[in-house]
Formats: sequence, C-alpha cells, structure tokens
Amino acid sequence: MKKIKFMDCSFRDGFQSCLGARVKTEDFLPALEAAVKAGINHIEIGGGARFQALYFYCQEDAFEMMDLWRKTVGPDVNLQTLARGVNVVGLSSQSSDIIDLHAKLFKKHGITTIRNFDALNDVRNLDVSGRAIAKHGLKHQITVTMMGLAPNLKEAYAHTPKFYTDRLQEILDSGIPFDSLAFKDASGTSTPQTVYDTIKQARAMLGSDKEIQFHTHDTAGMAVSCNMAAIEAGADVIDLAMSPLSGGTCEADILVMYQRLRGTEYTLDIDPEKILEVEKIFEKCMDKYFMPPESMQVSPKIIFSPMPGGALTANTQMMRDNNCLDKYDACIDEMREVVAKGGFGTSVTPVSQFYFQQAFRNAVQGKNADGSWKMDPKGYGKMVLGYFGKTPVPPDPTVVKWAQEQLGLEPTTKSVVEINDANPQLGVKYNTELLEKAGLPVTDENIFIVAACGDKGLNFLKGDRPMGIRYKEAAPAKKADAKGGAYTATIDGKAVAVQLNAAGDAYTATVNGKSFTVKVAEGAAAPAAAAAPAGNGALTPLAAPLPGTVVKVVAEVGTEVAEGDVVLVIEAMKMETEIKAAKAGIVREINVSASQVVAAGDTLAMIEEK
Repeated sequence: MKKIKFMDCSFRDGFQSCLGARVKTEDFLPALEAAVKAGINHIEIGGGARFQALYFYCQEDAFEMMDLWRKTVGPDVNLQTLARGVNVVGLSSQSSDIIDLHAKLFKKHGITTIRNFDALNDVRNLDVSGRAIAKHGLKHQITVTMMGLAPNLKEAYAHTPKFYTDRLQEILDSGIPFDSLAFKDASGTSTPQTVYDTIKQARAMLGSDKEIQFHTHDTAGMAVSCNMAAIEAGADVIDLAMSPLSGGTCEADILVMYQRLRGTEYTLDIDPEKILEVEKIFEKCMDKYFMPPESMQVSPKIIFSPMPGGALTANTQMMRDNNCLDKYDACIDEMREVVAKGGFGTSVTPVSQFYFQQAFRNAVQGKNADGSWKMDPKGYGKMVLGYFGKTPVPPDPTVVKWAQEQLGLEPTTKSVVEINDANPQLGVKYNTELLEKAGLPVTDENIFIVAACGDKGLNFLKGDRPMGIRYKEAAPAKKADAKGGAYTATIDGKAVAVQLNAAGDAYTATVNGKSFTVKVAEGAAAPAAAAAPAGNGALTPLAAPLPGTVVKVVAEVGTEVAEGDVVLVIEAMKMETEIKAAKAGIVREINVSASQVVAAGDTLAMIEEK
C-alpha cells in the first residue's frame, strides 16, 4: 500500500481562503501544537497574504511570529511558506537584492521549505527567487500554476497538459535548483483528466528522484476528484486542511481524503481519531471569528470565472467593507472576458487580483464612450503590456492598445527583475533610506517589511498598527424611542425623515430622491466637511467613480488645482484610484477624511471653476 504524504494548509491557506488571512497567532497556537502531537509533520504556515496581513490587520510582526511557530512545533517539522516568484510575499514585484533578502530572512526565522510560483508561468520570474532560496539553505519547491478554462472558452495551448509540461521542460533547461515540484491550482477549476495527464507526464520527465506535490481548492467542488487523479498519476504529496476551514474555498479535509482512499491501494497513514480531536480543538480556536458564508460554499460560477479561494473571500470581505457586495456577481461575469483578453495568465496572486480589479472597474465604472475599458493602471494594464512577465498567450491587441494609450507606456519584453533592478525606488538602498528618514532602526527585517508592505509597513514600524480582524459580534440591542425607530434630521435647513434599521446600528435618510445609509460608531462623530469661502465661480462636485475607502486627501481646501491634478485617492479591492480635478479651479470643500468609506457617486470635494 502506497503512503501518500500531505501538507496541512490550515494555518496559512485556510486562513487566507476563509478569513482573508486575518487571524491572531495566539488564537490558533493550541491547534498548531495539537496537530504536531497528532503526527502532522508538514505544515504550511506563512507567506502569501499571511505575511502582509499580519502587519495590515493583526498588529503582529511576521518575523516574530515565525520564531514562535518554530518554537511551538519543534525543530523537525517541515514548515513551508509561499512565495510569488519576483513578488516574494508582496503584491508588487521586487528587485533582486530584496528577493535574496526574503530567502535569507525566512531561513533565519525557522522556515524549512518555500513554494515558489509565478502566476504567468514565466520561468524567468522563478529564476532569481529560486536560486536565492537554494543559496540560503532552504528547500526549494518550484511550481507550475494551473487553471481550468471556462466552458466554450477554449485556448488551443494555454492550460493544457502540454503547456504545463513545456513549462517544466523550461525549468529543467534553466538549471534552476529545486528539491520538489508542485502543481498549484488555486481556483480549483482544472479537470481531473488534465491533472492526471499533466502529472503522469511530469513523473515520466522527472523519474522517481523528485517529489511531486499537488495543490487545489474545493471552490468548484472538484478537490477530492482532482487529488485522486494526481495520486493515481504519481503525485507523492497532496495539500489538505482541517475543519472548520476545509472544503469550500479551501482545500479538501484531511479526514474526507482519508475516507476517499479507504479500500484503495493508497493511504494517508494517519490516526483518524487523533485528527478528529485536533479538528475539534481547531474549531474551538476559530469559533470567535466571523466566517463569510461564501467561504464554505461550492460555487459553480467559479468554473466560468476562475476566482482562487485565497482571493475570493478577501475580495468579498473588501466589498462588504465598501458596501458594494451587490456588485460581486457582475464582477464574476466580467472576469471571463478579462481573463481571455489578458492572455490567460493563471488566476492566482497577483494576477487573480489584476483580473478582479479590472472586472470590478468594468462592472462598476462601465466602459469609456468609445467602448474601451478604463484600464487598471497598476495591475491589469501593466500586465498586458508585459511589465509582470510573458503571458501564456499574447493578450488581445485591442486591450494592449487601450493600455498603451491610457497608461502612456510601451509594451516590453524585458524580464521583471531587469526592470526592477534599474528602478531607483526599489531595493535595499532605497528602503534603507526610507527607514533612516523616518528615524527607524535599519535592520534586515525592517528593510524587508518596508519593501514588501510599502507605506503600511513603514507606518507599522512607526507604531500605527490598525486592527482589522473580523470577529463574530452579537447583534446590538435595538435602540427604540417614542417614535418607534423614526427620527428627523435637518440637512441644509430641510427636515428629512430618518429610519433606524432593525439592528439599531444604522440609519437611512432620503435626500433629493437618493438614499443614504449611515453607520455610527460608539463615541465617534462624523467628520465635518472642510470648507473655504466660495468666490464667484460655479462650484463643481468631485464625485467618487466607484465605492471604496479614502486613503489620502492630497489637496487642501483653498488649493488651486489644474485640470488632471490629484485631489484625493480612494482604495477598493487593493487598488488605489486617483480622483482628479475635471477642470482647473480652487478646492472649496473637502467632504471626506482618510479611512472614510464612500459609495459610487458620493461627493468627495467641491471645486470652484476658474
């Protein structure tokens, strides 16, 4: 009987896929310790979104947590992290010295293995990162990323077994050192037959010397079938997870896969009773966290628009935060065309985010008057121009033309590292200068935090450590008054009826035919609009083109702006959108403040035309 190894992904991909990676380390340590005692010796613990999330939402330092994880599991457990090729653990690509620093620091802080992947399967993006991982004494798991194409949307070459094995041959020809090979299907949309054929051919190419590991999610309901296909084709290791984070947008459950293998020639070689007890402990650890319902569902929509498990819940949570979850279905509908016209890069970070950001723009902002898309300037638009590497097939020429015109950039075939190494605003030297300017200690760890996390990383080191974890909350008691929940507000001298919702935590007012929902936090007052005396010119409102959160107010009241000058910046779906003055004038009002959530169409500022 062949023993199939597995990696428990509960403590990294489980957190990312079901909880947007927002989990406090102290909350899951009992389950981590119990898992090791139950015989689980290969655990995915960090990297991917779990690196940035610790700084952005959890008030924790990732390197301190790595040390704690290693202390908890002991010296022998294989602790594995996830790296995005030249992006390592950030959403932005890095220069070669930061890529090298990533491997050096992860080895220093107790990591055993790094899975190294590139969403475009551009082997050049795996070269510098892979060699750095091997150089610093970590086990390098090189990866080919997979994705199923929507029915009736067939590309003759992209995402076929031949495409994947051609990428493996490129890896072998490149001489990149690696210890094992992974096939990673983050959206769970590949067919079992494609998985079987790919791994069967890969096994023939590699012989028996290298381990092959297979990774998939259950978002489209295919995880158990695809895992079985991988095993029968010759995979040595599969990725699994534990309840309450298994299934749905995460990996198949350890016990479910154990049950599937019973009576076959394969086994997971576990004590199911011990695993059941660990799952009970893990469920108790996670009980206080809000679990989005979509994270536990199988979604047939994903077959048509491949949204990876690790991005789906993060995106829906951000849409909740920005009061636009009603746009989710429209975004998924848009993704099919966005994927096809973008060159069929695998829908996994960061490309999955590029896809969703462009689909979000298409769904919320619509098209330009000439039918062109409003191109995402930092993600999708630059991707189709080649700034993140070579796409599996050439992007649609029309989309490339739109990107050139709107972004003012020419297509490139240069490697990402070549581009980044020539950028003076990247690298160890630049990030060292940022730390020195801020009066912060210059350490390898701090340099990397700022490089990977940008301004948010710098703010974290300065002491600005916001909490963004979503715990379950008891419904607040309904606030009643003599009018049974009805109130009156005075807006611009006019009495307006205001209705309190059933939960007692939000009010709805209708002004000039438009409804506004207002949530009031305890002890907090709504920010007053900053204003300056108006002159004789006409006041023009500057409206939000899409829902989001104000991250920066650039222009002050009284500032003279030219047409096209940036007045504010809002963020939605990890995408910053500059809000620019439509005409030259003077800023007379700023109606919002940083961190405020705005809806599409909300007035952000008033500009007096010159």
